[in-house]
Amino acid sequence: MVSVLDNAAWAALTGPHARFAERHGQAVRYAVDVAPFLAVSPEADERVWADVAALAGPGATVSVGGGLAPPPGWELVDRVPGVQMVDAGVVAAPDPEAVRLTAADVPEMLALVERTKPGPFRRRTVEMGTYLGIRRGGVLIAMAGERLHPPGWTEISAVCTDAAFRGQGLATRLVLAVAAGIRERGKIPFLHAAAANTNAIRLYESLGFRLRQRPAFTAFRVPAVAEAVPD
Repeated sequence: MVSVLDNAAWAALTGPHARFAERHGQAVRYAVDVAPFLAVSPEADERVWADVAALAGPGATVSVGGGLAPPPGWELVDRVPGVQMVDAGVVAAPDPEAVRLTAADVPEMLALVERTKPGPFRRRTVEMGTYLGIRRGGVLIAMAGERLHPPGWTEISAVCTDAAFRGQGLATRLVLAVAAGIRERGKIPFLHAAAANTNAIRLYESLGFRLRQRPAFTAFRVPAVAEAVPD
């Protein structure tokens, strides 16, 4: 059975996140200062890669969801095996120390992301959903938040803790707090992780997430001169 989670970025950008969408034909992407993700229609035909090229521009690097392979001439820049995990009994709970992060916190959020490398995070990523953080001595030391919003679901993302404060269970507390907010809105939490990040996967399994599928996170470079698709 086809699920919105099979092409979560497309489902989000053509649904709850349509306000962030830039579209050309069968391809849609987030505004570049929001997120790097581009998705293609589940019913895409052979013209789709011309649409991707027109949307992203010659020479651009694109992270394409949907599982399609590009035609010859498109360079594979990166391919990271991943996992997609869904809520299977997470004991979600608010956290009294967690605070809501806003646009005013973006400089600190970007600095924390730079130190911890949890994945893509840009200047307006905070607008994608609720982000929670924990501070010590006024300094942001851990955070987690919401990224993709396909209908009925919300992705937990940007889970990170400063190296000096790891081992205190902060990531666990924030994941459970974000999941609690998602559940309060009647949505189901899900998340992605790199398959090689076995520590994170074990943590998520211990919290009540289960493996749904093993996608590959791919990035391609648009040819400098994209081939035209005949009418």
